[in-house]
Amino acid sequence: MPSVPPNAAAARDVVTRLLESRFCGLGGEVPADVVVADALLVTSELVTNAFRHGGGLTGFSAEITDEGLLLTVADASTRAPVTAERDPAAAPVGGYGWLLVRRLTKRVSVTDLPGGKHIVALVALV
Repeated sequence: MPSVPPNAAAARDVVTRLLESRFCGLGGEVPADVVVADALLVTSELVTNAFRHGGGLTGFSAEITDEGLLLTVADASTRAPVTAERDPAAAPVGGYGWLLVRRLTKRVSVTDLPGGKHIVALVALV
């Protein structure tokens, strides 16, 4: 993977520039604001989780495919993201990032790597 953003804001900037370069000035179909917001939220959650829970961000890429925005985020932990449903009354703050990622993506996968893992998420742009 090419460069590694130093934080979630920098990763969002990469995705924003990618979307702008792909869709601005083409005169064709442009993703709705809510779709762009979803793409940026997924980017934030994946990168923030890599820093908070994954031992640090070790790789990041974003590309547009025929299916949508393909994000790949690698971190230094082999621990899988928490997938359990949370009760807002029992844990009102935090813990919803992975649920958001799963809900806002067309598909998401987690692959173990030596010394870590990578998460590939596809966000539909329609």
